Amino acid sequence: MAYEIGGVRYEEEFVLNSRGMKFFTCRWLPANCELKALIFLCHGYAMESSISMKGTGTRLAKAGYGVYGMDYEGHGKSSGLQGYVPNFDEVVTDCSDYYTRISERKENMEKLRILMGESMGGAVALLLHRKKPTFWDGAVLVAPMCKIADDVRPPALVVNILTKLCRIIPTWKIIPTPDIIDVAFRDPEVRQEVSIPFLIVHGAEDKVTDPSVSNMLYESACSKDKSFKLYPGMWHSLTYGELPENIDMVFEDVTSWLDDRVAMRETQFEHEQKFENDELLKGKFAVETV
Repeated sequence: MAYEIGGVRYEEEFVLNSRGMKFFTCRWLPANCELKALIFLCHGYAMESSISMKGTGTRLAKAGYGVYGMDYEGHGKSSGLQGYVPNFDEVVTDCSDYYTRISERKENMEKLRILMGESMGGAVALLLHRKKPTFWDGAVLVAPMCKIADDVRPPALVVNILTKLCRIIPTWKIIPTPDIIDVAFRDPEVRQEVSIPFLIVHGAEDKVTDPSVSNMLYESACSKDKSFKLYPGMWHSLTYGELPENIDMVFEDVTSWLDDRVAMRETQFEHEQKFENDELLKGKFAVETV
């Protein structure tokens, strides 16, 4: 399916992963301008790209960005049992393989590559960075699931029972996956590995993921280019479940951060071009004076 509306071209296609499974992918592209950069979406648990992240894709495409999404195994229109993630590492590998292919297309080689993850997708984005530390140019983390908020965590006994049930009947949609909390960057040493430029946005009243852990990630990450914005009164779903004026505020901050990174890259490119031209002139002058 493909259509164009409001200056945004939307396209869908199915692709096969390395295990031969069919995955749903989609993209939002500005219809009438060159792409500023590439944005790769990582959706949350039990969500998908084409619906829950439609607003994100549309807004960022209107701002000049090429936005790409894919549904994880067991999510949305992709293959697999709904809500069942048998191996979290394979989710990361699927995203890495597909998004790398997009990035390495000839027309995209010089474009910035930015990951954008919401909730559990924030953990996916961080793990994508960990998998290829120098490949990605930045990340926007929206209420990242570095730790589920204590307010919504079931009692220890219930967690124990649910975990055992998931092992006995692993296709039950009870919890995201037995080790999802442990894999999502609670280890201080792992947090320190985060060297990518990043922006974290988090609602101060989030009852699903813990904003204090986002602040801990911000404080402990070794990245020299990092920002953290906490929004008083806002909840978990900053990009699609908040009041319209709040969503506008969040996207203003996100697009401003993205535009700044694009401007920095363009300035760097200009300096590199000037240096190359100066070296060529020096070489030419040296030849002429011999």
